[in-house]
Order: sequence, then C-alpha cells, then structure tokens
Amino acid sequence: MAVQTQEQRADEAAAAIRHHYDVGNDFYRLWLDDSLSYSCALWDGPDDTLERAQERKLRHHLDAVRADGARRVLDIGCGWGAILDRLAVQHRVGQSVGLTLSEEQAAYVRAQGLPGVEVRIENWMHHQPAEPYDGIISIGAFEHFARPDESPAEKARIYREFFERCRGWLHDGGALSLQTIAYANMSPSDASSFIQQEIFPNADLPTFAEIAQAAEGVFEIESVGNGRLDYARTLEEWGRRLRANRELAVEVAGPETVARYTRYLKLSALGFRMGKLCLLRLVFRPYSARLFDARGVTPR
Repeated sequence: MAVQTQEQRADEAAAAIRHHYDVGNDFYRLWLDDSLSYSCALWDGPDDTLERAQERKLRHHLDAVRADGARRVLDIGCGWGAILDRLAVQHRVGQSVGLTLSEEQAAYVRAQGLPGVEVRIENWMHHQPAEPYDGIISIGAFEHFARPDESPAEKARIYREFFERCRGWLHDGGALSLQTIAYANMSPSDASSFIQQEIFPNADLPTFAEIAQAAEGVFEIESVGNGRLDYARTLEEWGRRLRANRELAVEVAGPETVARYTRYLKLSALGFRMGKLCLLRLVFRPYSARLFDARGVTPR
C-alpha cells in the first residue's frame, strides 16, 4: 500500500465526515434533542428524558475540564456546538475553539454568534493553537481517527500522536475529557461491514487497551467509565423519534437514507446491549513536567 501524506489522510477523513454529518441539519433535528447532541447521553433513572440526559452528559465533560474557571477551551469534534454554547453562555469562558470537518456543522455554529467562540473546519492533526488551553473536550471524534485497513502499529501511532498533541496544547494543570465508542467483547474483524462502509466509512474503533497504552507516560487516567447501556438507550430513543417522524424524514433526506439510519440505530443499540461495544468516558490529567520530560516526550 502506498504511504499516505498527512494531507491525503486529512482529505479522506473530511470526506468521510461529510458523508455522514452533511446529510442535512433538518434531518438530524427530527430525532436528536434540541441541543443536537449526537453522542451518548448520560441517563439517570427510568423516568429520565433524552433532553435531561444530554444536558447531564454535557455537564459531565464541562465539570471534568473545570469550565467555570477556564480561560481557553478546545472542543475536538464540536458537532453542532452544544459544548461551545455552554462554554460561552453558562461558563463565560473567554475563548473557545471548536474543530469540525463538517461544513454544515461549522455554518450552524457560526450562525449562533456565540461570544468568544471560533469554529474551524480543521483536522486535529493540523491544529496549532497560539496559546495553551485550560481544557480539551472531545466527544465522539476519537472513533474517526483510525481506519479499518490500518495495522495495530499504525493505529497505536495515531492514537499516541493525538495524546501527545493534546498534552502539548494543555497547561500543566489542564484536563482532557474524552468520550468514545470502543470495541468490547468482539474482535475488530467481526465489525459490521454495513456500519463501516455505509454509515461511518474509513472509521475504526479503538479498544480500551489501545487508548491506555497510547496515553501512558503522557496523561494520568483520572477516571474511566463504561456507559454502554446509556448508549443503547440513547440509540433506541433516537430510533423511536426517527420512526415517529419518518414521513418528514423521508421528505428531507429520502427513503434510502431513512432506512439506512433506522437499520444503523437498531444494530448499534443491539451491539451495546450485548456488550460487543462499550462507551468510554475518560478524564485525563497531564503528568507533571518532570515526569513528562523524563519519558522523552517534549510538550509542543
């Protein structure tokens, strides 16, 4: 296989993201909550609602990076800007930067006119901040960093580069709050070809072991949780809302897209229920500069 340049890799990643996320904002509005949070919610009890559960998820990540006292925060894979909105409006963070590869999402966030918020259509591999951040949040982006055709060694290199870059972008007292789907009781070779080819092309999941190994010596894992049943419930609720709005969804996106998403939501929920997939919520704190330098990694 020919060796890809970083630019070729970034172009492929951007095309894959647009394939999924640029179906149209109106389509996603029909089955997501009002914040357009397109990632696992954090549920609390049988009477909870998707809206409250998504707010709780957002608060989890904002608390993890201590948003109340933060001056600058980076959101890698900012989606439709739910985290950026709360950073600007609720936590009064002076400067927040969101990275996305979706033009529709970037346009949506920019149209909000949030104070102190900058949205860039930019791959994290190309990000070069002018100043360090106090916190970094990344929800549902890590799943897109590696491809199914890449070797374990190449995946490890990419994940390591991500953690090294994040460490270099953070103040010593900062934090990285990461949420990602991961393989659990299944082999990557058993992954659904339908999901990998028609829903999230060129995307492969990590395992918890790969994440922990990639962060070793760079970050301390302060906390880790598995919310796989939270994600099963989230997907089931999205599926219920999509079916309830099927007629409008067909008008917006066409019958083939609606059928494809209905199948994907159902299959994914089943994967979490069966324990084949897990949903990791991790909080990382940088090791002290002395230990960090001793491991041979230089902050950027």
